[in-house]
Amino acid sequence: MGKEKIVGQCGSSGLIWISGWLFTVGFLELSFWKGVLAVIIWPYYLGVTVNAFL
Repeated sequence: MGKEKIVGQCGSSGLIWISGWLFTVGFLELSFWKGVLAVIIWPYYLGVTVNAFL
């Protein structure tokens, strides 16, 4: 078997995610450490929710 080359494409989804996160932190008026915690927890819950629909 030959080696397969996997090529990823980087679209604007990362920018949309960061924009959504910054909007959420600003809208909820979170402190710095709560914002850092949101970076860790928000993707987990988002993944669990999306996985439930798949």
